[in-house]
Amino acid sequence: MKKLYPIILASAALLCPLNAAQESMPNVMLIAVDDLNDWIGCLGGHPQAKTPNMDRLAARGVLFANTHCQSPVCNPSRASMMTSLYPSTSGIYFLSPDLSNSAVSRENTLMPLRFQQEGYHVTGAGKLFHGQQNTKYFPNYAGSFGGFGPLPKKKIGPFPGHPLWDWGAYPERDDQMPDHKIAAWGVEQLQKKHDKPLFLATGFYRPHVPQYAPQKWFDLYPLATLQLPKVASQDLKDVPQYGVNITRLKHIAPTLEWVQEKDEWKPLVQSYLACVSFVDHQVGKVLDALDRSPNKDNTYIVLYTDHGFHLGEKERFAKRSLWRDGTRTPMIIVGPGVAKGKKCSKPTQLLDIYPTLLELTGLKSDPRHEGNSLVPLLKNPEASWPHYARTSFGPGNYAIVSERFRFIQYNDGSEEFYDLSKDSHEWNNVVKNPEYAEIVRQHRLQIPQSRHPILGKRSTGHQSYSATEALKK
Repeated sequence: MKKLYPIILASAALLCPLNAAQESMPNVMLIAVDDLNDWIGCLGGHPQAKTPNMDRLAARGVLFANTHCQSPVCNPSRASMMTSLYPSTSGIYFLSPDLSNSAVSRENTLMPLRFQQEGYHVTGAGKLFHGQQNTKYFPNYAGSFGGFGPLPKKKIGPFPGHPLWDWGAYPERDDQMPDHKIAAWGVEQLQKKHDKPLFLATGFYRPHVPQYAPQKWFDLYPLATLQLPKVASQDLKDVPQYGVNITRLKHIAPTLEWVQEKDEWKPLVQSYLACVSFVDHQVGKVLDALDRSPNKDNTYIVLYTDHGFHLGEKERFAKRSLWRDGTRTPMIIVGPGVAKGKKCSKPTQLLDIYPTLLELTGLKSDPRHEGNSLVPLLKNPEASWPHYARTSFGPGNYAIVSERFRFIQYNDGSEEFYDLSKDSHEWNNVVKNPEYAEIVRQHRLQIPQSRHPILGKRSTGHQSYSATEALKK
């Protein structure tokens, strides 16, 4: 079974030459941003965020303001998006294993391979899958261009932990950054003449740690006037102990206590915002190149990120949580027939992207997909939408999101419930309030009863889950 993906790749190379139908097929451009939360101008996650290019993209299409990842960590989120399968179906919950280790995933054709089979020239660069899976599963993959680098000889900041957990102004110039090189590569592809419809993907690494960017991006956010995110004192007082443990045990990010003691909260926020503005600039270069190309009016653009990121909210930093800051992801879709300058508040998911692109490009849907096509919302963002969004962090731990509410259930049966219309920061757990009893029940019905066992081992997610389970009452 492990040879299935190479077989698919080989068969795709035998496609016949471009025909009339293929000539009319729209192009597809994916823009992936790593670890980006809602701190972009058009989503208003941070009042000082400067992202003019993502904002102008949102003005050209539909901004999905209530999109959620299927796992708040890189590998399972990207695997879910590329297969349109939930982690509870595939068994890929954490940073390992490779997709080929999931028998269920092996039965699916991954998104880029499907488009290659359908006659597209598929190519990508940067972080699209997790780790070495980019080379294995993305046709004509151009490389990582340095990935999370370049790295200084010694860490810049004072945090003594994991080498990737560092922040500060580095290196000196934009052109030393991998994301700059990925954007340049994307521009080059858009300048070429292709004899097939194009499926182009650029996967940017920032603002993922290490949060490095040249000094000029830090200068946009002076520490003296920088605003910290809004937080509540004793925010965890009504959170079940399981929920506290799964977001703390065996994690590698700095703790809030350490950040406050070292007075590093503002520098962390500054570095994150600097990285966001830096990567927004790279997005702008790719958009400009598309606008200069003959494919400007015949291309569907999807900008997305793999999960959210905490910067002090819920008394923590990094990802790996089932709260809004961990699961909510920016998503913007632009293209022919898509409503312009609209915002959609319906609960949507990253695993909706694959079936959506199939419908937009006129390709046959795949009954194995668990996502839903967003085409009705792309035409009318207020259209009826009966679906919920679901995120998991290990089997038994789920967040269920509707348009107004978030429900969380942990593997020990403990729960949280938030009325987002009254409590957008999720500070008050009202799961025991009888006023919401029927709504809680409706959300509880969305919890999957069938849960694939955990695949892989030894990643931080595996360790966190095991440590939390060991303390389960």
